[in-house]
Amino acid sequence: MIERLHLYAITASLILAGAGISQADPIKIGVNQPLTGPFAASGTYIVDGAKLAVEEINANGGVLGEKLQLVIEDNKSNPTEAAAVAEKLIVSDKVPVLLGAWGSSLTLAAMPKLMQYQVPMLVETSSSSKITQQGNPYVFRISPPSWVEAELFKKHLPELNIKKVDFLAINNDWGIGTINDFTKALGEEGIEVGLSEIMDQGAQDLSAQLSKIKASDSDTIIVTTAVEQLTLLLKQAAALGITKQIITTGGSQNPDQLIQQAGSAANNSIHMVFFAPWFPERAEHPDRAKAFVAAWEKAGHDKAGMTESYRGYDGIQVIKAAIEKAGKAEPEAIKEAFWNIEAPALNGTVTFVKDGPEGRESGQYMANGTLVRIVDGKIELVGS
Repeated sequence: MIERLHLYAITASLILAGAGISQADPIKIGVNQPLTGPFAASGTYIVDGAKLAVEEINANGGVLGEKLQLVIEDNKSNPTEAAAVAEKLIVSDKVPVLLGAWGSSLTLAAMPKLMQYQVPMLVETSSSSKITQQGNPYVFRISPPSWVEAELFKKHLPELNIKKVDFLAINNDWGIGTINDFTKALGEEGIEVGLSEIMDQGAQDLSAQLSKIKASDSDTIIVTTAVEQLTLLLKQAAALGITKQIITTGGSQNPDQLIQQAGSAANNSIHMVFFAPWFPERAEHPDRAKAFVAAWEKAGHDKAGMTESYRGYDGIQVIKAAIEKAGKAEPEAIKEAFWNIEAPALNGTVTFVKDGPEGRESGQYMANGTLVRIVDGKIELVGS
């Protein structure tokens, strides 16, 4: 009987091997995202995009003959939790690479754990310049820091006709970093900067800040916050009769969601996005962009999530490229491989340049950006 069972086991192994199905453990990728708290909508979209990428990769044979597996943890939109999640993923789940952690404050909190355990993280959303300038060689970022976004924004200044600008930003590393970098960039172009107002991430009544801005002599408001708070802001600005040009930064605004939730209050607002699903033919890799849009819609996801979810999709595709280049799923090998990839993605072709102190540089991808305007419930390219 024992011999017969042994024979069955050998036969099953041969059948699986002949079918090209690996029996080894899958390659794990740790995902550190806000799935509850103020940033939950954005974090959920990131995870949904990452899942689509894994499904696509696994359906095409996986990586190095193995399946990919996401190990997903909720950082609860809280920096302390983000650090704890990073440690849990590395120590308990033994992931060789992470994707995270949406907000700049969340990512900055997780970064010491990367150094401590020498495991790389692909940063998909965070924009604070501090992230790649602290001397952490385990950080590789595909989202643009706010200074890169400010440079992209400069190209559109002729169409925007800005003379004086006020800022209204979330009170964290992302918001304050954006104010600083945009103030510098716009000042170089001779644009006057007026008020710099901040708001706590959980604030729902923004009337005090908006009233001050309404009374100023600026013609434009540049806003930096997540989509949930932005929806409230647009409604309250409309209720106060503010008619100034409103422009948002960060690429996390989901214009379709704003149309759904803010209605006419979103009309004529302008948004910087880093994937424009309404115009996939304009992407650097249009076939990839069209396939992603089709897969997102087939999965039944809200179309409003595509400007955010693409980050999770691109992040996993870049990690896949690094694992393939490394030839093994080991942290140090993946870290070194990030420097040598050219990964086609929805935003462009991802390669990394060095940013930060010499000898301890982080990797930064110089992302592409698109400026769009909401006009009568539809999305239009600015300048088209």
